[in-house]
Amino acid sequence: MALNIEELEGAARDQLPQEVYDYYAGAAWDGVTLRENRDAYARLAIHYRILRNVSVRSTACELFGARLAMPILAAPTAFHRLACPEGELATARGVGAAGTAMTLSSLATCRLEEVAAAATGPLWFQLYINKDRGFTRELVARAVAAGYRAIVVTADTPCWGVRENDLRNGFHLPEGLEPVNLMPSGTPGDESRTHRGSGMAEILSWMLDLSLTWRDLEWLAAEAGVPVLVKGVCRPEDAREALRHGAAGVIVSNHGGRQLDSAPATISVLPGIVEAVAGTAPVLIDGGIRRGTDVLKALALGARAVLVGRPVLWGLATGGAGGVAHALTMLQRELDLAMALAGCASLAEITPDLVKPVA
Repeated sequence: MALNIEELEGAARDQLPQEVYDYYAGAAWDGVTLRENRDAYARLAIHYRILRNVSVRSTACELFGARLAMPILAAPTAFHRLACPEGELATARGVGAAGTAMTLSSLATCRLEEVAAAATGPLWFQLYINKDRGFTRELVARAVAAGYRAIVVTADTPCWGVRENDLRNGFHLPEGLEPVNLMPSGTPGDESRTHRGSGMAEILSWMLDLSLTWRDLEWLAAEAGVPVLVKGVCRPEDAREALRHGAAGVIVSNHGGRQLDSAPATISVLPGIVEAVAGTAPVLIDGGIRRGTDVLKALALGARAVLVGRPVLWGLATGGAGGVAHALTMLQRELDLAMALAGCASLAEITPDLVKPVA
């Protein structure tokens, strides 16, 4: 049994086909942002408190009306059936067993209604605003009707970044595996939309819209009927604009280093975005979170919660639903221990003065 996320990744690497591992683990171009997402956490020190009563602690939180066991959510990631035959159905069960929420990717390999039926915890749905606004409206309506509580619109992908390992490997979806929610009514059969070329740019470029503006976010927020979060925020002024145009929250994200290489680490831009939002909406963060201490640092710098993507995939690959639950509960236990050692009995006691740059 893996003792930490790094060991879990090693076990997943041993089990997955090389091209699948490379797809999940890979990054754009030289991987500068991928590495920086991790390294930036190491440059932050926790200035812990002593002699605080931490005999009773809680990692529980509330987010958009849902009570969660931890401020650690499953981020949207694609093609889970590459890791496990049950795919996103197993992920949903594992996330629910861990007591937290899952964000289902538009690039899921199980129908969103089936995932909702399998889930025991809150679900959000990740969306790319499609060139075909009617199709986008239909997809959002399906998600809301199935019980998804929020829409997470990815805004950092006007076009696909280049992931050279995928091109080198000729990455493709095997027969029988498709992003089924990206076809009308979730039914397979439109090969023109999901042909199996190498690299994401060839597989799904039809669905992205380089002409998107803030007006499109405003349209989506008015259409959705549930909270809309904007994922991919890197700059304080973009966070303010997102809220001004109808977003209910923002997710500080650089797509796990898979889009624009040399984008800043998410934790490094988090404080400025939190300051810009000024408590008017939740700010979440993803990217590079591999330890409970990373979660504590993000919370101290103002994040309401974090999302993890690759750790969930490593758990799925090694143990299905149980592996997903194991990955998330490992992070929860590490957060709980970090809170005790830092002198925090509750999430509210994780304050900005706890974290400072390493001298």
